[in-house]
Amino acid sequence: MYFLDRRDAGRQLAARLKHIKGPEVVVLGLPRGGVPVAAEVAQALGAPMDVCLVRKLGVPVQPELGMGAIGEGGVRVINDEVVRSARVTPDELAAVEARERDVLESRARRYRGGREPLRLDGRTVLVVDDGVATGSTARAACRIARARGAARVVLAVPVAPHDWTARLGADADELVCPHTPWNFYAIGQFYADFSQTDDDEVVACLEDAFARPVSTRRVPPGHALPEDREADVRAGPLVLRGRLTVPEGAPGIVVFAHGSGSSRHSPRNRFVAAGLNRAGLGTLLFDLLTEAEETDRANVFDTDLLARRLTDATGWLREQPEAGALAIGYFGASTGAAAALWAAAEPGSGIAAVVSRGGRPDLAGPRLPAVTAPTLLIVGGHDQLVLGLNREAQARLRCENQLAVVPGATHLFEEPGTLERVTDLARDWFTDHMAPAAHAAGRF
Repeated sequence: MYFLDRRDAGRQLAARLKHIKGPEVVVLGLPRGGVPVAAEVAQALGAPMDVCLVRKLGVPVQPELGMGAIGEGGVRVINDEVVRSARVTPDELAAVEARERDVLESRARRYRGGREPLRLDGRTVLVVDDGVATGSTARAACRIARARGAARVVLAVPVAPHDWTARLGADADELVCPHTPWNFYAIGQFYADFSQTDDDEVVACLEDAFARPVSTRRVPPGHALPEDREADVRAGPLVLRGRLTVPEGAPGIVVFAHGSGSSRHSPRNRFVAAGLNRAGLGTLLFDLLTEAEETDRANVFDTDLLARRLTDATGWLREQPEAGALAIGYFGASTGAAAALWAAAEPGSGIAAVVSRGGRPDLAGPRLPAVTAPTLLIVGGHDQLVLGLNREAQARLRCENQLAVVPGATHLFEEPGTLERVTDLARDWFTDHMAPAAHAAGRF
């Protein structure tokens, strides 16, 4: 999973849309699930927000087959090829359109409470949904925005299939999507909470947006939009792909280490990272191994190699403008936990804190007594083998340390609520140990 819920997805999406700002921008959310996502985007960009009401026109004998779509203001987009091939008569088309127009107008009254829709003439229109599957609704929304006078149309979604740009064609001037996985089956698989958005929530989002003067539609104090960017992380002669996210006022940055090299894509690491970002902590997720190196399983257990990569990445991070003099911590999973402890044991490493999730700290055996960073070991209560290895490793640590057992959790923390518990534990540990004064003393 990538997102806790639609609000979290909206915040992550907003971080990729900072280049789309200005008084001409309007954000349109697709009801119903796209509206809470759009609400976060609109607030982050300081833009007005409205709904983009779209109704598909289904072929009478095959309603799932769209022969067009309608929008507000009498806008209609008809697929003449489908109409011809399905032999839909003008009267049949008119009947379907009249029925769907009634539904559209009823929802417009429900959602806006009598307010007029925002004018789109000459503006940059940001169409937002909670994800793209087939793309039919998104395409219709983009066409309708264009038909209503938009000068530029940007379609932005949190997650979509890897080939989504081919599906959308030229219906939008720009496509933005932070996550395009290959193993895409349904939008909901990437959300921890994908419960249905009801009409009341749509109305509440719109009322809040309409109540805010445009000039004050900014991220409120204490909730500034994180600096978020793709990063080329240098590790010796290699360049490893990563993502660096640093909220304003962050006390430190947590670097994620995963033994399989999947940190940048790991849904569990992303889940934890999102929780840390919400708590005001920065994060760096990157690939410890290249794709070619991952094919050799021996590399996954080469703690020395992984630790050297992590040390090099930490050096690169300290040179980035976002990092400044911020404290740096390590979050290690599986064999990456051994790499985190190995790297933290290096003289002068200056690591503020280490957290291990289902890790193999035993693989850092000879280095454990040299670790000075406060260390939290998190293990699932049903992960008996790894729990035993962590207890043995904890006995060798000489630094401040703690072993936290998550009841009912197995090695991957797939059980309901267990990954949330990991996130809470990690958040509290890093927050408690990333005070600037403590960092400075540890580093120098």
